[in-house]
Amino acid sequence: MRKTLMVLLTLAATGLPAWAALGEYESSVDVDQMYIAGVHRQQVRQGYRLHEITAEDGSYVREYVGPSGIVFGVSWQGRAIPNLQQLLGSHMADLEQSPRRVVPRRSLLIRTDKFVFVSNSHLRMFQGHAYVPSLIPSNLGSEVVQ
Repeated sequence: MRKTLMVLLTLAATGLPAWAALGEYESSVDVDQMYIAGVHRQQVRQGYRLHEITAEDGSYVREYVGPSGIVFGVSWQGRAIPNLQQLLGSHMADLEQSPRRVVPRRSLLIRTDKFVFVSNSHLRMFQGHAYVPSLIPSNLGSEVVQ
């Protein structure tokens, strides 16, 4: 289990570049888009805004922003795990210290009252999502972060 986490953290350190951090303001989304020279699309949805940055290789990061302007969830998919330290911000400590459920060579699940993290891999394709339940707008459910 510890080995799986170390592999994920190593991949995160060498993965995609920086993104807006979970639990922080959405203002860094434009910087992220410029940094990777990806295509940034924003959609206004019922009760939140969705920012999606798609890189040239087809990988993407989605950032879910509540009416308060705070990123309440993030998701990703691509050939590499994004930089989790940048993506999770202060919640990286929750990833490192929380009890986890690991399915060997496939997925990692952390679910606490204050942080949820799911990461899956299959055939060198990585996908996952993370969110802070207390930051999800009251009119939404956690299933919105995908």
